[in-house]
Amino acid sequence: MATDLAPPPETAATKAERRGTTRVPLRVALPRYRWLYLMLLPGVVYFALFKYLPMYGVTIAFQDFLPFLGYSGSPWVGFKHFQELFAGPDFGRLMFNTLFLAFLNVVIVFPAPIVVALLLNELRINIVKRSVQSLIYIPHFLSWTIVASLTYVLFAADFGVISGWIRDLVGDTAKIDYMAQEEWFRPLIILQQLWKQTGWGTIIYLAALAGVDPNLYEAARMDGAGRFRQLWHVTLPAIRPTVVVMAILMSGNLLDSGFEQIWLMTTSLNRSVADVFDTYVYYTGITQGAISYSTAVGLFKGLAGVILIFGSNWLAKRLGQRGLF
Repeated sequence: MATDLAPPPETAATKAERRGTTRVPLRVALPRYRWLYLMLLPGVVYFALFKYLPMYGVTIAFQDFLPFLGYSGSPWVGFKHFQELFAGPDFGRLMFNTLFLAFLNVVIVFPAPIVVALLLNELRINIVKRSVQSLIYIPHFLSWTIVASLTYVLFAADFGVISGWIRDLVGDTAKIDYMAQEEWFRPLIILQQLWKQTGWGTIIYLAALAGVDPNLYEAARMDGAGRFRQLWHVTLPAIRPTVVVMAILMSGNLLDSGFEQIWLMTTSLNRSVADVFDTYVYYTGITQGAISYSTAVGLFKGLAGVILIFGSNWLAKRLGQRGLF
């Protein structure tokens, strides 16, 4: 009798169904999750129209593209434009300028939201915490044109507020044009990035900190851990997966310095350190009409970003972290 009432042996299919990993047929999933697919549709249409469909245009990187001949009529030249890029006199300067800005972003800009989020998480007065959050979020919604204009007002040689304070403090009567000096270009770019992006980046880390189990802090306090020990052994390990994912996503944009910001801050006096791949694509493609060559430059930058994402994801998994995919 007991044998008759025993449950049947669990097969692989029943195990998968119990874990929720069974593959639901599309004809069943569409009516069942129709509202979810409907909400997904605008995003799919956007990426299809503005991300994937224009990718056909990268074929002109392998052509001597002439607009009146079109894609099909322009002659194919293979890797000619890539050879010109790598062998040209501008490649080394562009690569150094782009990688140096990327290095500064990784070392200074990337950790800034993490530090600010950790500091805000330690605040116990909610009204102060929310006020600080609101104040540091606001710059994110300003355009780079406004940010560049504010930088000019603050650091202009003749009437800049901060440059005037520096002259009064140092006692130097000589005017320093911070907007035109090569050695001040990168510090100004990093200061703009910190002011504009740090507050917005803290949203993700504050959300990760909100998910930390309070019992872990209570257990740490019972073991005699102070605030710094709790930060080091509880808070940081809890947000480590989020930091890794954000680092992987940032790696794909290491060569993407941001066209608008760099272009607005570039002058004829600092161009030697301000030229990066983004501005070079615009300069050669739009102002000089070298459409195929500029497309080759952009394609190289895009492929390098894809390689960096896959490489950083592989490295994260090798180090025992959860990757992006």
